[in-house]
Amino acid sequence: MKIVCEKDKILKAINSVTKAVASKTTMPILEGIFIQTNENQVKLTTYDLEIGIEYIIECDVKEQGATVVNAIMFSEIIRKLPDTDIKIEINDKNLLVIECEGSLYKLATMNPDEFPELPQINIENSIEIEQNSLKEMIRKTIFAVSTEENRPIFTGCLFQISNNKLNVVAVDGFRLAWKSKFLQNKINDFTAVIPGRTLNEINKIISDSFDNIKIGVAKNQALFEMENCKVVTRLLDGEFLNYSSVIPENWETRIRVNRDILQNCFERVSLISSSSIEKEKKYPVKVLVEIGKVTISCTNQTGDAKEEIYIESEGKNLEAGFNPKYFLDALRAIGDEEVFVDFGTSISPCVIRPVEEGDYTYMILPIRLKD
Repeated sequence: MKIVCEKDKILKAINSVTKAVASKTTMPILEGIFIQTNENQVKLTTYDLEIGIEYIIECDVKEQGATVVNAIMFSEIIRKLPDTDIKIEINDKNLLVIECEGSLYKLATMNPDEFPELPQINIENSIEIEQNSLKEMIRKTIFAVSTEENRPIFTGCLFQISNNKLNVVAVDGFRLAWKSKFLQNKINDFTAVIPGRTLNEINKIISDSFDNIKIGVAKNQALFEMENCKVVTRLLDGEFLNYSSVIPENWETRIRVNRDILQNCFERVSLISSSSIEKEKKYPVKVLVEIGKVTISCTNQTGDAKEEIYIESEGKNLEAGFNPKYFLDALRAIGDEEVFVDFGTSISPCVIRPVEEGDYTYMILPIRLKD
């Protein structure tokens, strides 16, 4: 194998595929990048047996071939080389030789025949969506994915096609994030739960552009395809929450508030809630809704915090406790200037909705306040 490639091209490919390199494994081959030529193209592949990524680039292929090289070492060397053409070849001792201007590196390689093939997916259902739309849907839900492995199904986002609308839902037992988008083409209904880790990595790869990405789903695998990149991932098994049935439709108390002002208040009060003296303890923030006013406060051994905002309100006065992080995660994901925050009782969920008819909903469970 012998190729000459622009640094920018190969570095972009490396940065994309290294997201699926195995970090803790007894199989050294999974710590490598599989490099394979095909006419005037080079394909880089990584696979940790859960996520697999392929990235194809055009370059000057002088000799065809394939090899596997340690991903961390290869990527660090390429990253630090000058911004010019890089020559990469396998020498007669089966070492990967990297040359660029005055730089020369030789790396040990592994047998490409031992690199596992990516799963072949017989796609049963698929959709196409603009990359910037998918990026926004992931950003507005991924923070609510569970990190608790005892309920694996909630460590992923539900992708549900229903009545030609894509719903992406994340839930972790304390909060729920739901973002939807109507699709232009007629699509069959289907559901799939995609691991949160996969979505985080895909979000780093896709661009903020109107270029399409195709999402294909089979029985236990999903395939994300872009122009020169392909991501294969396993799906999560299990019964996802019937999310639409748990979100309250009615409210006892509603406020209409400027998102930035509410977010800034929660950020300041959370400085006291996340006490530096007692790092293991997280104190709830008290939210008191009165006519035309919201008071957000917290008291603990570190000190007291109190913020007042004047708002539009409807319904009853209310007092409830919340984890401020859950409010902040939701508010930071919202782009709207104003939102509705709907409350039931002090022990029922709070729901953040758009003021106009919108495409997102956030639900947060309260924390019982001590008397």
